[in-house]
Amino acid sequence: VVIKQTAFEEYSQLKLRGQAPKALRWKRLEQRYKAHKQCVNDLLGVLRQHQVHFSCVNRVELDRQHLADIDLMVAVGGDGTVLSAAHFLDHGTIPLLGINSDPNVSLEDRKVTKKVVDERRSHGALCYSTAIDLTKSVPSVLYGESQEHLTYRTRIRCKVKSTFSETRLVPALNDLLIANPSPAAVSRFRMGWLHQLEEDTNPKAQHGYGTITRFAGIPYDVEKSLNVWSSGMWVCTSTGATAAMAAAAGGQPMDLMSKDLQYLIREHMMENSNEEIDGDVNNAMVHSGQKMHLRWNSQKGRIFIDGSHLTHNLELGDEILIDNEAPPLQMFVPKHRMPK
Repeated sequence: VVIKQTAFEEYSQLKLRGQAPKALRWKRLEQRYKAHKQCVNDLLGVLRQHQVHFSCVNRVELDRQHLADIDLMVAVGGDGTVLSAAHFLDHGTIPLLGINSDPNVSLEDRKVTKKVVDERRSHGALCYSTAIDLTKSVPSVLYGESQEHLTYRTRIRCKVKSTFSETRLVPALNDLLIANPSPAAVSRFRMGWLHQLEEDTNPKAQHGYGTITRFAGIPYDVEKSLNVWSSGMWVCTSTGATAAMAAAAGGQPMDLMSKDLQYLIREHMMENSNEEIDGDVNNAMVHSGQKMHLRWNSQKGRIFIDGSHLTHNLELGDEILIDNEAPPLQMFVPKHRMPK
C-alpha cells in the first residue's frame, strides 16, 4: 500500500523549521489531511477484515525492495500517487489499483447542490475507486471479481545516450516533456526517425539526413530529420492525451486503448528555418514500430517524466530514443472510464 504524503504534512515540517509560506490556509489543508487519513484507515480495515497480508510505505520512501513477493500494489492518494507508484512497476507484471482518498465529490457535496467544487482535490482520472466506495470495490478486486476492469496501458520507452553512457528512463504512463530547464530559453534539437540497419562492420546511411547512431549496440540510420527551435516537445500516451497534452498543449484526442504515442512541438519557430517544413510536423502520432530520435542541441535540457517530480538532465549532444515498447502497465479502471 503506497500512501500519499499530504500538503499538510509537508508544510507542517517546513513550519517547524520556520520556512512555511505565510499565506497558507491551515484549516483547509488540515481538512484534506483528515479526509486522506480516514480513507487510509478505512482501506487498512478492509484489508484486515479479509485477512490480506500487506505492508504500508510512504510515497516518497517507495523503493524496489518493497516490490518483493507482492501480488498487487495499491496507491492511496490521487493521480500523482498512482503515477509515482507506476514508475516502480517497470516490468508490468504487478497490477496497480489506485484509490482517490479525497475525491472532488464527497457525500456532503452531494447533499449541497450549490456548493462550489474545491479544485485542489485530485481529479482521480487514474483511480479505480474512491474513499466513498472502497469498502465495496476493494473486496471485488481481492476476490477476482473485477478482472474485466483490469486493462493494459501503453507506456513510453525513453533511452538517453550520452558520450559515455546509455540510460533507460522509467516508463512514462502519461507523458514526457523535453525542454530547456528555463521556460524563457529556446529548446534546440534535431528530430528524426530511426531506421534499423543490418549488422555490418561499417554501416552506411541510406536515407534522409544520413546520420548513423547506435542504441544498445544496434545501428540505426536517422531519416527525415529537421532542426527544431521551440519551447520543447510533449510526448504522450493515449492515457495522457487528456492531461497536459490536450488541456494545455492543444493536442489531438486519442482512443484510450490506442498503442500509438502522440507528440507536439511547442511554439515551433518554423519561420527561422532554412528547411522546407510541413506544418503538420508539429503534432502527429508515433505509431507502433516507429522510433523517434532527438539530438539535443542546447547547452542544457531536461526530460520531465509524468510531471515535475521525476526528471533527467540533458547536455549538448545527448541523443534520445522514444517509442511505445515499454512493458504495458496493468491497471484497474472503473466502468465509466473503460473503452467503449
